[in-house]
Amino acid sequence: MLQNIRIVLVETSHTGNMGSVARAMKTMGLTNLYLVNPLVKPDSQAISLAAGASDVIGDAKIVDTLDEAIAGCSLVVGTSARSRSLPWPMLDARECGVKSVEEGEQAPVALVFGRERVGLTNDELQKCHYHVAIQANPEYSSLNLAMAVQIIAYEVRMAWLQSQQQERPQYGESPYPLVDDLERFYQHMEKMMLTSGFIREGNPGQVMSKLRRLFTRARPERDELNILRGMLASFEKKTGDK
Repeated sequence: MLQNIRIVLVETSHTGNMGSVARAMKTMGLTNLYLVNPLVKPDSQAISLAAGASDVIGDAKIVDTLDEAIAGCSLVVGTSARSRSLPWPMLDARECGVKSVEEGEQAPVALVFGRERVGLTNDELQKCHYHVAIQANPEYSSLNLAMAVQIIAYEVRMAWLQSQQQERPQYGESPYPLVDDLERFYQHMEKMMLTSGFIREGNPGQVMSKLRRLFTRARPERDELNILRGMLASFEKKTGDK
C-alpha cells in the first residue's frame, strides 16, 4: 500500500532539500517521489544529504506540471501553512495519515508540498481534495521542507502500522473518481456555463473556484460523477439542437 503514496515536491529550488526529503521518506517506508518542474535537477548534494536513500532520488519522476504528478490519483492532499480567502476542507497531520492509508489501499494518493519560500499557489491548492496544516507552535512555526515531509510521512506510517493490526477488508475498485476524471468534469461544466451565458469567457470570477470547492467538499463517488457528466451531456445535446 505504501507504494501508492506519492510525495510530490513542486518547484523545489535546493537540491539538498530533495535529498533530505528522500531520507525522510525512506525512514518511513515511502519511496515514490515526484519532482514538479524543479528549479535545479538532483545532483551530488542531493545524493549526499539523502544519506542512504539515494535510490529514492535516483528513481524520482521529474515532470513539468502538477497535473502530471497527480494523474491517476483518487486523493490529493496539499500542504498549506496559511489560511486562504476561499476556505477548503482541512485535515491535521494525523487525519492526513489515516485518510492516505485508507484510500491508498484502493488507488494512488498524492501528498503535495510547495515551494520552500511561498508554498503552493491558490490554483495548485484548488487541485487538492483536502489541505493539511501541521499544528506547530504559533509563536515559531518555521518548518523546513524536509521536516514537513517527515511529519506527514510519520503519520502515514503510524496509520499504516495501525491498519496492519486490524482485520483488513477486501477492497474492490476505488469508489472515488481519479483527479483526471474530475478535471474533465470541471472543464465540461465550465464549457456548458459559457455556452449558456451563465459565466463570461475570460471573466468567470470566483464561480468556478466556488464550484470546485463545493464538489471537493461533497467528494462525489465515481458513479455519481458519471451521472453528473451524463446530465451535462444531455444539456449539451439540447443546447446544440436549439
